[in-house]
Amino acid sequence: MKPVIYVVVPCYNEEAALPRSVGVLLEELERIGADEKSRLLLVDDGSRDATWRIIEDFHRRDGRVCGLKLAHNAGQQNAMWAGMMEARSRADAVITIDCDLQDDPKVMRQLVEKFMSGCDVVYGVRSSRDKDTVFKRLSAHAYYSIMKMLGVELVYDHSEYRLLSRRALDALSQYGEVNLFLRAMVPTLGFRSDKVYYERQERVAGESKYPLSKMVSLAMQGITSFSDRPLAWVLAAGVMGVATGLFALLVAAVCALCGVGVGGWAWVLMALWTMGGVQVLAIGLVGSYVGKIYMETKRRPRYIVDVKLEDGETDE
Repeated sequence: MKPVIYVVVPCYNEEAALPRSVGVLLEELERIGADEKSRLLLVDDGSRDATWRIIEDFHRRDGRVCGLKLAHNAGQQNAMWAGMMEARSRADAVITIDCDLQDDPKVMRQLVEKFMSGCDVVYGVRSSRDKDTVFKRLSAHAYYSIMKMLGVELVYDHSEYRLLSRRALDALSQYGEVNLFLRAMVPTLGFRSDKVYYERQERVAGESKYPLSKMVSLAMQGITSFSDRPLAWVLAAGVMGVATGLFALLVAAVCALCGVGVGGWAWVLMALWTMGGVQVLAIGLVGSYVGKIYMETKRRPRYIVDVKLEDGETDE
């Protein structure tokens, strides 16, 4: 029996890449031998260019192309979530992939084969980072090392290219947090999983929608959403700062009793800088966690759907 596969593609200002990406993904959808009910679901994440118009054009020409237009820019994680939740009642499995096709779509067939062999989660994993800049390579390795040290379960060199079975999607739908970090959420499902390796490609067109600032923001999202160890580290740093100040005070007192001249300002400044730095760091870190609690307690929807294109129909 052929599986029904939905390929979910979050799109944000991708008018340059979409014409090429849709054709490639439809070809791969045919090549994997999926059921005729399989679909390509394009999620427009509040784009300001012609992205949605292009999606509508493809939908009119080919019923396999479906569309989901979000009312505002909700972010890649939320757009991907919207597509997965929309597809989970219709598909046996969902594949998520970025519109730029840097994640090789030719390995989609291997993802499906792993699924057919009994895996509920199949990760697309980069086989190397040789094409990355030195800075990006070193920062990525440092990030994965830090996350491992913090106790966050991540698949090394995996981004958002993965297959999830309907059972895995149903389990994932029970996660209620607003601050999404799918790379760490999916491994916590605990279902049988496997990996498929591929070489990262160049973008088919357009520019990256993930500059350094967004990458840092996503990294912090993962750290503060899945580990409270930084709070313990700040406490330890505070204790060390207090201990340093007391030690400096003890040394100054001993030197004074022994008649040894000590530059008083040096000790005072050292103590002030140590404790001041610890306090500022602690306040900032705790503030980050409090901010996440604030967002979670408001229980706002992750996204709002504006228009839906499915099987030849348009719902607004």
